[in-house]
Amino acid sequence: MNTRVALIGIVVENTDSVMPLNTLLHEYSAYIIGRMGIPYHKREISIISVALDAPQDIISALSGKLGQLDGISTKTIYSK
Repeated sequence: MNTRVALIGIVVENTDSVMPLNTLLHEYSAYIIGRMGIPYHKREISIISVALDAPQDIISALSGKLGQLDGISTKTIYSK
């Protein structure tokens, strides 16, 4: 199984989506290397970075599911 290292950047603008976001991250926890969350109170948002080591289709699936949540924006970058 070929895997890639990737980083998903997540911006949370709707706190109602935090529970579904955490549920998704838990479902993919076997692939998560680590995560860091930063609350930015001045703008009333949270910024989360999630580092993964997973097959390409798993990374794409998680990123897509996260991006479908209301008030959640994501961007994924990959190692070479």
